[in-house]
Amino acid sequence: MSEVTSHKPGTPSWADVSTTDIPAATAFYTALFGWTATQVMEPEAGGYTMLAKNGKLVAGMGPTQGQPTSWMSYVTVEDADAAARKVREAGGTVMMEPFAVMTAGRMAVCQDPTGAVFAIWQAQEHIGAQLVNEPGALCWTELQTRDVEKAKAFYNKVFGWGAETHTGDVPYTEWKLDGQSIGGMMPMGPQIPAQVPPHWVVYIGTADCDASTAKATELGGTVMVPPMDIQEGLRFSLITDPQGGMVGLLQMAGMTG
Repeated sequence: MSEVTSHKPGTPSWADVSTTDIPAATAFYTALFGWTATQVMEPEAGGYTMLAKNGKLVAGMGPTQGQPTSWMSYVTVEDADAAARKVREAGGTVMMEPFAVMTAGRMAVCQDPTGAVFAIWQAQEHIGAQLVNEPGALCWTELQTRDVEKAKAFYNKVFGWGAETHTGDVPYTEWKLDGQSIGGMMPMGPQIPAQVPPHWVVYIGTADCDASTAKATELGGTVMVPPMDIQEGLRFSLITDPQGGMVGLLQMAGMTG
């Protein structure tokens, strides 16, 4: 298991889904990934649910505030207030000012200058995901945007990310933190409807992308991108849950269980 006890600042460290139907989403994701779901009972938690794999926290779930069902990617920071200021200075928008999440940590919801929404997380009692890069755990996050260069400049200023772009039919950029790949970015082509905003995609690991994709459809999900190889040892698909939340499935070499 790839267990972690902390996340380096600048690292994508948590993901959660805001859904229009908590019971239905719980049934879908627990069946698909083998997660267990535990609702946080404090009234101020607003029905938030922790999702775990083998007893380790891997993701969260909460009710929407009127918006469509969607996944959110969180990036760990040392100081949420300072990071929010950096977001503004770099041309982004702070959609939800930094606030305390009980004793778990401090967060803010932000939007980059290209339109993609993400969250920043200052850990206290809750570090983020306790298990990563395993089947049923967070293993990758990817920005899909219409302005790659503007995004490169923004995330470099806010998180210190470097960007290594691989050319090809569809250029792909790896986000780098201290030389390590911590996420990706790809341009949204003309085939993507104009009404689809730039967004971050959360990928959950799987030992068998084809089997997990098929299971998602059996559970009422929809396949957006069927399983395909990125390169040797990497296979992915994109699905939506029955409430419309899009999430990626990623099979990496050596993933078992």
